[in-house]
Amino acid sequence: MSQGCRIAVFASGNGSNFQALLEASREGGLGGGEIVLLVCDKPNAFVVERARQAGVETYLFRPKEYARREDYEAEIAARLTELEIDLVILAGYMRLLTPVLVSPYAGRMLNIHPSLLPAFPGTDAIGQAWNYGVKVTGVTVHLVDEGMDTGTIVAQEAVTVEPGEDVDSLTARIHQVEQRLYPQVVKQFAKGRVRVNGRKVELG
Repeated sequence: MSQGCRIAVFASGNGSNFQALLEASREGGLGGGEIVLLVCDKPNAFVVERARQAGVETYLFRPKEYARREDYEAEIAARLTELEIDLVILAGYMRLLTPVLVSPYAGRMLNIHPSLLPAFPGTDAIGQAWNYGVKVTGVTVHLVDEGMDTGTIVAQEAVTVEPGEDVDSLTARIHQVEQRLYPQVVKQFAKGRVRVNGRKVELG
């Protein structure tokens, strides 16, 4: 990928990482990458309002209206093709993907997770780490495969659990790291500065 990389973001909730990516794009911080589509499985999520205010097209759907995941993913894949999407970014998208979406974007689909994978995959990763009593947790950006947070790790940043802090404080600090780290990684992909060799990834 290079200048002019067209990006679709998948999100399900508040959209804080979506907002961080939007702001980075406006400031030239995505290496020429442009967010042209939001895909959301919860039409009432606040991320939809963020996209509307930014003038970003939205693709909204309700999974319960489909018999299988593959059915709605096929419709999404068709829209991604129509818009000539180069890079897919998952930003709080709370659904596992099937090969219908994963295969066409293998090596071009990223997710961010609030732990140092492979520790604490799945939902409520910050709570899992907090309850386990770890002294260090963090953030992981990884390529997406068909498993739950099992794709090749692209970038990680550690976050130390400070003495006496609560889970809300830890959550806020992890989110700050996410909103800084994710645009940096997306920029490297948009500029074509990523080399993947099996489970090993080099940026820059």
